Amino acid sequence: MKVILLQDINKIGKKYEVKNVSDGHARNLLIPKGLVKPATKEALEWLEIQKEILTKNAEDDLKKTEEQVTGVDGMEVIMPVKIGDSGELFESINAQKISERLKELGFQIKKNQIDLKDPIKETGEFPLKVHFAHNLEAEIKVIVQPIAND
Repeated sequence: MKVILLQDINKIGKKYEVKNVSDGHARNLLIPKGLVKPATKEALEWLEIQKEILTKNAEDDLKKTEEQVTGVDGMEVIMPVKIGDSGELFESINAQKISERLKELGFQIKKNQIDLKDPIKETGEFPLKVHFAHNLEAEIKVIVQPIAND
């Protein structure tokens, strides 16, 4: 029996693939559990529409991601911090703080997207990579600047 998979099924196939399975397996297990539907003419037309929708959604998502990458790439993110008398930072700069600063600037970037091995513990400029979906990445420069102590 030809069926359309409605989700990924181990050892059978991926969602929206058309597969041949035994009649008994389809009627007794797969169809009652809602894992597949028979590959009728109407169901195959429905499948084509679903594939078009998935393709359009993927293209839209890629376009949004590319716009975000373009906006972030080359950006200089200034991180003002208090420093002690001997020049040490009172706090280290980690990916969470950089993420929060980027959110203040209007970019929704999670801390796990920022490629920072160890927290920054000194003033200066630090180039970092930001990873996005679709294997895209941008490079930003984090500038740690001292602020005046009161």
